[in-house]
Amino acid sequence: MTNSSATPLFELTPPSEAQLRKLIDGLSDEERRVMLHHGDEEPFCGVFLAEKREGVVFTCRLCGLPLFKAGAKFESGTGWPSFTAPFDEDHLRRVRDARYATETFEVVCARCGAQQGHVFDDGQPPSGLRYCINSVALRFTPKGERLPDILHRGAPEGEVWN
Repeated sequence: MTNSSATPLFELTPPSEAQLRKLIDGLSDEERRVMLHHGDEEPFCGVFLAEKREGVVFTCRLCGLPLFKAGAKFESGTGWPSFTAPFDEDHLRRVRDARYATETFEVVCARCGAQQGHVFDDGQPPSGLRYCINSVALRFTPKGERLPDILHRGAPEGEVWN
């Protein structure tokens, strides 16, 4: 499948309890800490911080939902992979993070609820937002490869998306 100017529609229905248990069982301790217990990676250590390969999308590590287009990634100097905008506004939810004195928001996958990182209002155009995301919460799809279809939902998941 090749995308047009319109963003393809992805199924946002949450995984079943059985599917979610199976997905969680496959996580490392660090992935569980970050995605399920709202932790953060140490700065400057994530595998996608310096990712420069030609690619199409970063997806949720847990359920495979596309979260960021590869072209939206930029170097923020913060120590985490940063993005200017999500793949689709409906693919992420903002949740107030009460651990901080200032108003701070976590971003979580809209489909499975896995915590991805935080969003700040000091980013680059076009959105003016900076999505600081934990590498362990993401999967990268290089150009020409199939999107993950972790939940076996079918197209557009599992298809090549350029």
